[in-house]
Formats: sequence, structure tokens, C-alpha cells
Amino acid sequence: MLWGGKHYSTNFYCFIGWSLQGRGFSPLARGRKLEKPEETAVPIHELLTNRWSPRAFTDRSMEQGKLMAVLEAVRWAASSNNVQLWAFLVVQKKDAVAHDAMLACLMDRNKSWPALAPVLILTFVEPIWTEQDRDNATAVHDVRVASAMMPIQAEALDLRTHHMAGIHHDVIRAAYVVSEEFNAVSAIAMGHQGTLDLLTEDKNRARESNPWTRKSLDEIVLAGTFGTPAKLAL
Repeated sequence: MLWGGKHYSTNFYCFIGWSLQGRGFSPLARGRKLEKPEETAVPIHELLTNRWSPRAFTDRSMEQGKLMAVLEAVRWAASSNNVQLWAFLVVQKKDAVAHDAMLACLMDRNKSWPALAPVLILTFVEPIWTEQDRDNATAVHDVRVASAMMPIQAEALDLRTHHMAGIHHDVIRAAYVVSEEFNAVSAIAMGHQGTLDLLTEDKNRARESNPWTRKSLDEIVLAGTFGTPAKLAL
């Protein structure tokens, strides 16, 4: 495979360029997988109510078919004008060198807990629509929409994801010889959820077990003028 003029083995990399009030959680026990089912204002699909972003992952390898299914869900995400100005660089833990190299692209606060995740992903965006020779104002939005498909498909396959903004952009560009047309956006850890005791840092164990609250619909849905709650009611 060719990236930025440099060849990589496809065994190493998979590259694709194409009330909401109060979130409860199950009783905490070391050695037990933590769950945080949503307490929604109205019923929504269980893939959404069960989705959350754990930091504790097991080192269990991910079946290739499941990985491909998650990436296929990304491929079919909505894209403005269908230009799909995104790319995803994927490494698997079974290639220790490639996995460690991607860990080095993460900021320190993100380095300890993703180390066990069997799959790490970097997301990229091409902000210039080359065919039209102009900025694509929706490019970052589109890559985030595509990335949002991952946790939903992963949830359907009994997998979990955790998206990270804390990345070293310069390190990524140098390490992967990223062409100037693309910019890194985020990193994603994916795999089978682990238990709390797999987290080595107290701060991560605390963050993992904290209840998750969400803003109410009245706080985020507006009507008439900006700042005026829509006051939705059944």
C-alpha cells in the first residue's frame, strides 16, 4: 500500500480513503465490566442507549470480519456532495511495532489506557475539494459523521470505541508521511470492553466509574430565536 510515497505492508495498516438527564451505571465492582445505560427522555434504539466510551479494553484480538464491518459502516456515512474527503489509518495490536508507533502519536493522557486496545485508528480529512479548487467547509463535519458510525456498528457487534482529540499532529504527519492535502483529526481505540482493574491510573478508574449526565432537550433544542428553548412536549 502507498501512503505519501512510502509503501507499507497491508498486514500493518488498513487505509480507507473513500431526560437526557442523568446517566445511570451498573454497580461498580473490580473485575466486572462496567455498563452505563442511558436514561433517555423518550425511548430510542438500544444501540444508542447502551453506547458509551470506556477506557478499559481487553487485549483480545478483534475478528477481521467485525473490523471490516465497522469500517464498512464508516464508508456508507453521509457526505456532503458525496465527495468523502476522509481517510482512516488503522493498526492492529498483533503488529506490535505498528501499534506502538500509533500510541506514540497520542498525548500523554491518552497513552496508558489505549495500550491494550486491539485496534487503533487515526482519522484524517482533506479540507480542500480539489475537483472544485475550493475549501470544503463541511469536510471536518463529514469525517466526524463518518467516525460516529463506528461506535454504533461496534455496539451491534459487542465492541466498544473511544474517540480521542488528544493527538500530536506533527508526529503523525512525520511518522506516516502524510501528504499535505490531509490533516489528522482524531484517534479512536476499539475493541472488547475490559474490566475496571485493567486501568492502571487512579484518575482513569475514577473517570470510568463516574455517572454521566447529559443536557436536557430544553437546553440544546431551540425555537424562534437563538437561546429560546423549543419546549418540546409529547
